Amino acid sequence: MRSGPLQYVFSAVFIVQMYLAMAVMALAYAPLALIRRDGAQRAIHAYTGWVLWTARWMLGLRTEVRGPVPEGEVLICSKHQSFLDIIMIVNATPAPKFIMKSVLRYAPFLGWYAMRIGCVPVDRGRRAEAIRQMMAGVTDGTSPPGQLIIFPQGTRVAPGVHAPYKVGAAVLYHELNQPCVPAATNVGVFWPRRGLLRKPGLAVLEFLDPIQPGLDRHHFMKKLEAEVETRSDALMREGGFDPYGLPHDDRGA
Repeated sequence: MRSGPLQYVFSAVFIVQMYLAMAVMALAYAPLALIRRDGAQRAIHAYTGWVLWTARWMLGLRTEVRGPVPEGEVLICSKHQSFLDIIMIVNATPAPKFIMKSVLRYAPFLGWYAMRIGCVPVDRGRRAEAIRQMMAGVTDGTSPPGQLIIFPQGTRVAPGVHAPYKVGAAVLYHELNQPCVPAATNVGVFWPRRGLLRKPGLAVLEFLDPIQPGLDRHHFMKKLEAEVETRSDALMREGGFDPYGLPHDDRGA
């Protein structure tokens, strides 16, 4: 198994080819994606499959999805540690669409495809305005059916770092009246939110038992946080990182 400077070299090569592949696949699929929304879905599934495959043979980073994969109209509330959990969710689900930062609309390739598959951009400045934008984008009838994904903490959170759960997830749960599937992960142990190094190991995304509609916001948020954090902590320990032990090299970054 590679370690030390060599793993940094392979990580750098991997990252370069990952973004080159994004550009190539985005352009190759653009005509189909322009004509049909499901063409955009085909593109993102092809791209994420490529990233996962190259991560395995270039980095020794294997990935595994556990639990029943959500299908149909459903809300997914997932732990978010790095770009890898996004890649894994997209690759696993048939029709993913995200609540995303508004600025990502302007990201080359990624932004156009995100809007094409039905992602909902939100300005994260003022909470009330962000929630209004979110609900307008979800309920205005322009977003295609599929799995709506939100990261309840609102940003990437490094392993071992605590960040509060925000009210947006509860608003969606209450207003959409759909089952909510919590998702836990340990991807940040191997693929940090910042930095170059990608470590070998087994990165896991686990879909948990759905939370059925009907809870009030307080009890929903309490249940969601408890389930996601408890299972994510267990997955991180499985990956060799104790979230309550010594500081992680990405902690607080």
